Amino acid sequence: MMKLGFVSAVVAEMTLEEVFAFAAAEGFACVELMCWPHGKADRRYAGVTHLDVTNFTQGDAITVLGLVKKYAVAISGLGYYPNPLDPNPDHRHTVTEHLKRVMDAAALLGVPVVNTFIGRDPSQSIEANLHILPHVWNALVEYARNLGLKIGIEHCPMLFGVEEWPGGKNVAINPEVWRKLFAMYPCGTLGLNFDPSHLVWQFIDTREAVREFGKNIVHVHAKDERIDRKKLHDVGIFGFGWHMPKLPGLGDVNWGEFFSSLSDVGYRGAVCIEVEDRAYEANLDEKKWAVRQSKRYLRQYIGG
Repeated sequence: MMKLGFVSAVVAEMTLEEVFAFAAAEGFACVELMCWPHGKADRRYAGVTHLDVTNFTQGDAITVLGLVKKYAVAISGLGYYPNPLDPNPDHRHTVTEHLKRVMDAAALLGVPVVNTFIGRDPSQSIEANLHILPHVWNALVEYARNLGLKIGIEHCPMLFGVEEWPGGKNVAINPEVWRKLFAMYPCGTLGLNFDPSHLVWQFIDTREAVREFGKNIVHVHAKDERIDRKKLHDVGIFGFGWHMPKLPGLGDVNWGEFFSSLSDVGYRGAVCIEVEDRAYEANLDEKKWAVRQSKRYLRQYIGG
């Protein structure tokens, strides 16, 4: 059975124990914990540190696992979503080293999945980035494989404004690229952290994507996306502001079709609600309500 959880980024104000307590009180089976390094966030929902992995020890793992046992809430994955292919070599080194620390913490905790982005040099083509990619990712995939982990690659294009123009900050955006990635890394360590919202605004058939890549899905995010047809008419697909993240059920994802496809391919892992809906960001109470509302909607498709 699939397990319902949420991504901890939405409740950045909470401590780690408060996250577990909230998850338990609301009947969630799991949480994905954010593991950004402490410091200034470079975008919305980044920079959240519910698990500080910088100097994570076996003793720290015992403490965290004590919370898992106390609240009967599992950790579905550890999340850190930087740009490992950033054109600045110093930044690239910094984020890849931190990603390794996230992997180390996951291994100590017995958490099977680390979720992240492949990254991209926005000024370069997809093909050029695929040539750059092995210089960074060969070592990361091997590192994860040696620890017995899966890497869940989220497929958001990360193209929302002029600061990411023209190519966005993530190259693993569509089935064509996924085929190439999994051909490059056939060992099974690299997989997908599948989020249907990112396919809706690319006009990619979510059902077909799940059916083709079901064996590669290691984690799922539940987030909706609403297309503003009037804005799309005004600016076209190369403009901005014509699609926006929404709570599940408030956008254009066909959730019945999505969960039907997941069940068809035998997916039995975590489905974590990811709240990035700006209509529910005013305060912590609204964010908690958004998580609850998302759970109520998704319960028709998934149990615990």
